[in-house]
Amino acid sequence: MPKFIMMPPQTDQKREWARRLSDSLADYSVAVPETDEEALEQIVDADCAFGWVPPAALAAARKLRWLQNPDAGPFAGYYYRELIEHPVVICNPRGIYSDHISAHIMTFLLALSRGLPYYMQAQARREWNKDAPAHKYVYLREATVIIVGVGGIGAETARLCAAFGMTVIGIDPRIESAPGIAEMLRPDRLDEVLPRADFLITTTPHTPETEGMFNMKRFRLMKPTAYFINIGRGKTTRLEDLTAAIEEGVIAGCGLDVFETEPLPADHRLWALPNVLITPHVAVRDGTHVEERRYQIILENARRFAAGKPLINVVEKQKWY
Repeated sequence: MPKFIMMPPQTDQKREWARRLSDSLADYSVAVPETDEEALEQIVDADCAFGWVPPAALAAARKLRWLQNPDAGPFAGYYYRELIEHPVVICNPRGIYSDHISAHIMTFLLALSRGLPYYMQAQARREWNKDAPAHKYVYLREATVIIVGVGGIGAETARLCAAFGMTVIGIDPRIESAPGIAEMLRPDRLDEVLPRADFLITTTPHTPETEGMFNMKRFRLMKPTAYFINIGRGKTTRLEDLTAAIEEGVIAGCGLDVFETEPLPADHRLWALPNVLITPHVAVRDGTHVEERRYQIILENARRFAAGKPLINVVEKQKWY
């Protein structure tokens, strides 16, 4: 009988999932330790776990073979040397957010393309100003968008961009076709195509290779009329470089849901820039069906694990995704 452990801290949601797993999988033993101390005791003979397994718990685990990561892009420190070197297979829930986050991306893209931030500022001043935007509209049927990170979110965003008539260039180490993508390139081609971008969208996860990859050097390769959108992870972008690029007119503006430092400090210059859209890391907040999708991946992998079948959404641990 496999033993599955829900790692603390516990929530009502995780307790409910534990009950549902027990009801659905009679051949499983499901443990829900409430404290770190209880988890250290329970993980000793656990075969599989959900959540984060800290180093002390990993050292105590004698049988752990499958770890379900709650997030597609987990917090910094989730992956550490001992976990990467351990034989445990790690899976994530990629794909469950694609429709919600791609809608958030398109909100940014459409608003920036039509100069909406400038009109919103005029509205706040109660000012009827038809000439409020400092930049021309972007005609989407003649626009090019570069999407860095073509997983589930990037692929869905590509489909939506193509539906608006945009030319889509995908950048991803895994060269796979996706609807709407005109060109699919590896990351080493990014600098080559950046001058073509009217929009640069990143959904890429934070890894040792992607940290700080969007910086002044790359912003200077873009057109002064181009926009940057980050919906992936804040640490992929040097915030001071991005702020300076907008202040100096290197690029036209940005839409950000994630930041190198969160929350964004109240005195940061980015808040006051005129062509910037900021949301506080909420692209999937209250997303319909997201938590049920997360549970269904846990359930499917639990069934596969018990049956000795390949798991879904397996992570390349060395790459963190």
